[in-house]
Amino acid sequence: MLLSIRNLSNYKIEANDGSIGQVDSFLFDDQNWLVRFLVVDTASWLSGRKVLITPSALGKPDGLMKVFPVELTREQVEGSPDVDTEKPVSRQQEIELNNYYNWYPYLGGMLGSVRTTEEHVSPALEEQSEKEQVVGVKADKKNNSHLRSSKELIGYKIHAEDGQIGHVEDFIVHGEDWIIRYIVVNTANWLSDREVIIPPNWIKNISWADSEVLVDVSREAVKNSPRFDPAVPVNREYEIRLYDYYGRPVYWM
Repeated sequence: MLLSIRNLSNYKIEANDGSIGQVDSFLFDDQNWLVRFLVVDTASWLSGRKVLITPSALGKPDGLMKVFPVELTREQVEGSPDVDTEKPVSRQQEIELNNYYNWYPYLGGMLGSVRTTEEHVSPALEEQSEKEQVVGVKADKKNNSHLRSSKELIGYKIHAEDGQIGHVEDFIVHGEDWIIRYIVVNTANWLSDREVIIPPNWIKNISWADSEVLVDVSREAVKNSPRFDPAVPVNREYEIRLYDYYGRPVYWM
């Protein structure tokens, strides 16, 4: 199922023995667009502290109650390594979280899973992670991380090949593998309050310094693309029409 990150924000996170807090934002890898952590605001419980939870620890969401169950205890969360979520999350911090919670590291760009206390990661893999690998990708030489906040990109200007088309409004993520499949673009200043979606692999460049995204499509193509209704979940029928219209290869084959 494809889900709106905007709609998932503010979902409550329920541990085995009570509430932890609510979803504040998502951290994703800017190389493969894989959501690696949910940032959870613990509000008054831990004096406003924000903690990181891997999507693989989540149970099936309750869309009616807007709740994510998680196989953790409040005591585990309270004792987890303290991470300043307002700053880039380093490779070492990710390793510490994986070790504390017994989470597998992410390998080959795919989402890892929770491991039990009886299971372990081989010494060779741990040594490799320490040296140069963070959840399947090399660490950035400057900040040792490719993690970006979903909040950071909201509002970034989107430029087509021949001009601006709008700004980042939302993200559409797959609810099982947690890969971001689409960026939702608000074209209100150009197409009278219309939103369109564009797959991340059509992005040619992101200027983090200028808060701008360049996509490999034309303004004319975007203008005539299949109409997207943010109130309706994206389904395979719509995806087929979208990819057929642009003449691009689909991701599911």
